[in-house]
Amino acid sequence: MPEKPGSETIQTILSELHNIAVFADLPEDQLTWLAERFEEVRLQPGAVYLRQGDPVEYLVVVVEGEVRYQRQDVPDGPFFTMQAGQVTGMLPYSRLTRASGTGRAIVQTRILRLHKDHFPEMLRRMPELGKRLVALMSDRIREATRLETQHEKLMALGKLSAGLAHELNNPASAARRSASSLLEAIDAVRDASLRLLQHPLTNMQREAIARFEADAAHRAPNTLSNPLEVSDREERLTEWLEARGVAEAWKIAPVLAESCIEPAELEGLAAEIGNAVMGPALARAARILAIYGLVREIDNSTRRISDLVSAVKEYSYMDQAASQEVDIQKGLENTLLIFGYRFKGGVTVARNYAPDLPRICARGSELNQVWTNLIDNALDAMGEAGELRVRTAREPDGILVEVGDTGPGIPPEIQPRIFDPFFTTKGVGEGTGLGLDTACRIIHNHHGTIKVESKPGDTRFQVRLPLTQPQT
Repeated sequence: MPEKPGSETIQTILSELHNIAVFADLPEDQLTWLAERFEEVRLQPGAVYLRQGDPVEYLVVVVEGEVRYQRQDVPDGPFFTMQAGQVTGMLPYSRLTRASGTGRAIVQTRILRLHKDHFPEMLRRMPELGKRLVALMSDRIREATRLETQHEKLMALGKLSAGLAHELNNPASAARRSASSLLEAIDAVRDASLRLLQHPLTNMQREAIARFEADAAHRAPNTLSNPLEVSDREERLTEWLEARGVAEAWKIAPVLAESCIEPAELEGLAAEIGNAVMGPALARAARILAIYGLVREIDNSTRRISDLVSAVKEYSYMDQAASQEVDIQKGLENTLLIFGYRFKGGVTVARNYAPDLPRICARGSELNQVWTNLIDNALDAMGEAGELRVRTAREPDGILVEVGDTGPGIPPEIQPRIFDPFFTTKGVGEGTGLGLDTACRIIHNHHGTIKVESKPGDTRFQVRLPLTQPQT
């Protein structure tokens, strides 16, 4: 509880003010005036001094201990720590009216506080102190903005990392499964080859089997058969193999069907090598085809991983100059690729790219941050289903990039505020309100413009950028 200072307490406060930089060199009569009006508050560890949303009415000086302020709706967000010797709370000329976070004592703490009703007289008596407190307020705003911006970037990085990990996990898992199956398939080929070698084969028979295997193996990568066609072919092959007593026809037929082998081709092979050798020959051929299929799966999976890594490098402009000629459409595509995991449900992407869009001089990694914020907001607005619309166009003095969605739209009364720092339409804990502010600052730094047009079912963020940047 606050205590009105007695004469002994006033002397103690006066002595402590001499040790705080903001007050240290003020005249003794001014310090005495302050000491007589400061209230003393003692806080035990964990005690709450101010709750989020409470009115802010006091200038606060921490003389002992430590107070930490943090937003309750963003528990993993940044926090501000005030230690002994620092000044916080309500400052002169500040527009702060409500606490943006909850202040809690970390250790046993003692603070001094001065009610805002004393500010007019304090500023009249001590104009130099007023200047110092205004400078403190500017520093506090700058630090708060820096921490919130850093938190916003970390949140965006977290989303991208989660998406990238999801996208990388699928091909990596597929490659691992295929590699494991490949070892089994190699052992199976060895066994099938040993069984085939038990038959006395002529050179013509060996050549016929080798031709059949090579033709089937090289035909498979280009096969784009309809699943129903493959199923019908498999049924025909199974009947043919069973009619000729080929062992494990149910294992051999599916592999041959995927390589577009027809019974007529098996008839031709049988005519060259004889029915007695068909079983072991086809068993080995099926296992060789399975190996080819597994190798293609590993190649496709690792290619997908390579494409994702390449997209991330291009997205971040790693190892490249900060400002250079930028392919905007490629940046959009790289951003969409990283967000690929968000398109697995009911969200579709509609692209409308200008064929003659020129490169522009810009800082590519910063622009990709803009596309990330706009696309992420659009996806959040639509939820589980909708259409993300990405459009580019050539304009007389630059280019247009438009990111739209079919979500519920932005109410007209809040559209003028959506680019304000810390303003967000998302739920509690879901956004810091700095994404669009960051995008706006990046576009303005590129001497461009950004605006929004929104109605239910059709929201569009339009970014206009010049082709070249002014020389500095």
